[in-house]
Amino acid sequence: MTQFRSNENPMFRSKFSEDIFKHKYAHTGCETWSSLAAVLVEDVCQEHMSKEDKDDLANYITDLKFIPGGRYLYYAGRPNKFFNNCYLLKAEEDTREDWADVSWKSESCLMTGGGIGIDYSVYREEGRILAGTGGLSSGPIPKMQMINEIGRRVMQGGSRRSAIYASLNWQHKDIDKFLECKNWHEMPVGNTGFTIAQVKEQDFNFVAPLDMTNISVNYDTDWLLNYWRTGEVGEIFQKNVKQALSTAEPGFSFNFFDKEKETLRNACTEVCSEDDSDVCNLGSLNLGRIESIKELSDIVELATKFLLCGTLRAKLPYQKVYDVREKNRRLGLGLMGIHEWLIKRNFKYEVTDELHQWLSVYKGISDSVSHKFSEELSISRPVANRAIAPTGSIGILAGTSTGVEPIFAVAYKRRYLKGGTRWHYQYVVDSAAQELINIYGANPDKIESALDLADDYKRRIKFQADVQDYVDMSISSTINLPSWGSKTNNEDTVEEFTNTLASYAHRLRGFTVYPDSCRGGQPLTNVPYSEAVDKLGEEFEEGVEAHDICDITGHGGSCGV
Repeated sequence: MTQFRSNENPMFRSKFSEDIFKHKYAHTGCETWSSLAAVLVEDVCQEHMSKEDKDDLANYITDLKFIPGGRYLYYAGRPNKFFNNCYLLKAEEDTREDWADVSWKSESCLMTGGGIGIDYSVYREEGRILAGTGGLSSGPIPKMQMINEIGRRVMQGGSRRSAIYASLNWQHKDIDKFLECKNWHEMPVGNTGFTIAQVKEQDFNFVAPLDMTNISVNYDTDWLLNYWRTGEVGEIFQKNVKQALSTAEPGFSFNFFDKEKETLRNACTEVCSEDDSDVCNLGSLNLGRIESIKELSDIVELATKFLLCGTLRAKLPYQKVYDVREKNRRLGLGLMGIHEWLIKRNFKYEVTDELHQWLSVYKGISDSVSHKFSEELSISRPVANRAIAPTGSIGILAGTSTGVEPIFAVAYKRRYLKGGTRWHYQYVVDSAAQELINIYGANPDKIESALDLADDYKRRIKFQADVQDYVDMSISSTINLPSWGSKTNNEDTVEEFTNTLASYAHRLRGFTVYPDSCRGGQPLTNVPYSEAVDKLGEEFEEGVEAHDICDITGHGGSCGV
């Protein structure tokens, strides 16, 4: 396995990793990874950290042992310092003014390059009489669609599309409509005889309801107490499970007891808040690279200080975000490379005693340092310190398993955006798996992956719950499942899955699943190891194969749908 060298561009584990850096983050003044690390640390930390600490931190970033969130990397050395990945918004009043305000806030945040998450539970249901006009309320779902359209049209920094999250309380009177608002398998495309899901099999970019938006149902203490008293999950929860097992959405947002008001989530759901216009502030430790508990302790200390400095330096889109940040100073120190850490120790995908020890250091040091350093800086103490993001791009950059996820597959074909709008593909061999193959002679057909665990959802749920014990916000993790209608994911499995998830709900903050091929197109496709090795690093485009979408819809140009 190629090793990294200090003070020069690191030898990334794969060409794909290097391409992510070159195409997404490198720019004048930050041409190499080590130069970007040095510029970023100075941009963020300035006089608030000692030169020795800044040098150590830059080295840890260069060695890919700690990687700040993608917005930190993108804006390092640039005039604007929009370092925050996402913004958490709330529909606060059921008024015309609030409808307009939510649109304005959404566009303001999206134009910084950050994603948004919005809770719409305050809006009245569709069909309610409006006292002021005598008209009828349209309900929250059309508003979600309006925000989705803003997200579709805003090209962030000229480089990427938006990420959006929307939620609704389980007791809202429009919840049944919400549960099915993304059921593309049942939605026709005009009079073509095709459903949206079928068309997306040919062109995943085909416009669909809420296609820029992930949706989730909020479950509160009332729901949990009823479940504990009666053992009944309720009709809504059952419908939620069945819909998720077949179409991947809606997801589940669990907010109980002292966390009940924290219904707001960022676009990837790992950051939680009760305050409108709160902001996430992300960075991830790479356990796959960290060599000891002592080194982990050192990196957690410096990473926590870095994120606190970020609360002093990051530019924000409007005044209320500044005010909320000053009050909360929410940190999102996360983890990635957990599965690589387990693989290197020949552990299965489970939280072992040794991993518990490492997680305890992660929790304890981040709490103590955030309290002490905020006092040194004479600023408010962070209300939360840890959230585990999915780490898609930075996980690829580091060449490790993303977030808490198991490696998806030993070898796969990955789809990604290049130039903002064009889908490109590249064959990838998972770097952690390749290390096992190179160093230990492991059989690529025997290495455990997410696809292997797809039939063992109980193990995946338990793993997430065990890690959640050390996280004071949430974990963004998606459990891969076989396709709906398969032997292990069908009508007969719904009840058992429902009961398992409900039994762990009090130890989770959020939960999502992804049944294979549920969306017509997907970012990762499993391929044989030998095929990936033969085409490793090859980049190519794929277009519509069966027919042009405009021919399906009967429209010309962009199809007008």
